Amino acid sequence: MDPIEQLLENETAYAAKFPGEAPHLPEMKVAVVTCMDCRIDVETMLGVEPGQIHVIRNAGGLVTQDTIRTLTASQRSLGTEYVMLIQHTDCGMSKTDDEEFLAELEKDTGQRPTWRPGGFKDVRESVRNDMKKLLDSPFVGGTVRGFVLDVKTARLEEVSL
Repeated sequence: MDPIEQLLENETAYAAKFPGEAPHLPEMKVAVVTCMDCRIDVETMLGVEPGQIHVIRNAGGLVTQDTIRTLTASQRSLGTEYVMLIQHTDCGMSKTDDEEFLAELEKDTGQRPTWRPGGFKDVRESVRNDMKKLLDSPFVGGTVRGFVLDVKTARLEEVSL
């Protein structure tokens, strides 16, 4: 079966049990920035329901200009006050060399992107760097805390600056 068809069947079953509309504004006033890694089930891990938090995902859970744009909208328009940055062990971005990645893209497409992939070697240092980007941004405010998720144990370790 086409995997998208399977997902649509799953959605139909979900809709049949749907409890109704969730709050529009995140009740806990928290925005979580994390990786798109399919091993991370943010809502289950943090024990939240729809309507309680915002979840912003990208490759590596990195703070990019788009992350800052999204967090700014989350805070200014939708009332979040806390940012929880969660990166993780065994991340694909920790195995990515930016220059090799960009060179491969340029070879395959004839164009070099204007963005950087964001490869890193040390996940804790990546969290620290990204926390600093958030704290230094004039557009993002509130409380910022950073964590590393161990994908083998599902435990969060807080990272301090």
